[in-house]
Amino acid sequence: MTAGSDTTPATDRALQVLSVLAQHREPMSALELSAATGLAKSTLYRQIATLRRWGFVMEVDGRYGPGPASVELACGFDTNSRLVQCARADLQALARLSSESVALVAVLNERAVCLEMVDSVQSLRCSFDKGRSVPLRDGASAKCLLAHLPEAQREAALERLNLGATEQAARRSELALIRERGHAITAGEVDAGVWGVSAPLLDGQRQLHGAITLMAPTLRIDGREAAFVHMTLVTAARIARALQGP
Repeated sequence: MTAGSDTTPATDRALQVLSVLAQHREPMSALELSAATGLAKSTLYRQIATLRRWGFVMEVDGRYGPGPASVELACGFDTNSRLVQCARADLQALARLSSESVALVAVLNERAVCLEMVDSVQSLRCSFDKGRSVPLRDGASAKCLLAHLPEAQREAALERLNLGATEQAARRSELALIRERGHAITAGEVDAGVWGVSAPLLDGQRQLHGAITLMAPTLRIDGREAAFVHMTLVTAARIARALQGP
């Protein structure tokens, strides 16, 4: 079923509009929304009208963005997400121990989304805004999550990255190495001057729940890589155990 198809259920079309608005991070015009979703303008306006009525979309000067009901959803997620609740204290402890920023990320619609962020107290610090999402393409978080997805999901996501044959083969080898090592390390792939290490949160059946990522300016990394990797792996293992319960 293609995006924007007339055979797509109306609920899916409405959620598609809301997802695009959330990813865009700034208000969008109807023309931009139509291009991003593949929906005809008449269909798009029907979805917007429904979402506005329920408070999930608001309009300002002819441009659309998430509405106040989205805040209620976000607050409810923070309060009720077992993953966030299990991870929060350990994320804070890792940030204190390393004096660097730490994020909790998960896969949503083939994107890495930041569920929780603990910022470094240092004036020069790296950050991944809570709620921000990026494609499963570059950076430690994205590569760690992609590497640990079930094979069928991983292959489908790889196909949609539109890599050339040579680059795709290299990426598969890189992802296999990440799985073997149990973590991903990148430097400057998403943001210049940023180093990151990401470790997966896997339960006893090796099911992926998310990942934690420690990020720091590259100028503070020299000689500390091994320590940062160890801290991150230990923290990830602790959170994974908590997710499995007593």
